[in-house]
Amino acid sequence: MPSQPPRRKPPGPRFRTEIEAAEAEGVARENMVLRLTLADVTQLKRDRELPVTDISFADGVMRYLGVRVEQGGVAESVLDRGA
Repeated sequence: MPSQPPRRKPPGPRFRTEIEAAEAEGVARENMVLRLTLADVTQLKRDRELPVTDISFADGVMRYLGVRVEQGGVAESVLDRGA
């Protein structure tokens, strides 16, 4: 019987910590961009542990904790703190 790959940790708590750390260092949330893999976007949208107010959709833009989310186009999800 083949072994299952380890289950990935949800991206929400990880990026909450990173966003809060960046903000504590003086980076404004409107300057940050979450560049997420499609798998992490899907996992973030389906995470039942996250408060519904943490994710918003307006004008075709997804935001997590007020940070704009770019979906796909990356091999690994990262928080871009801006210039």
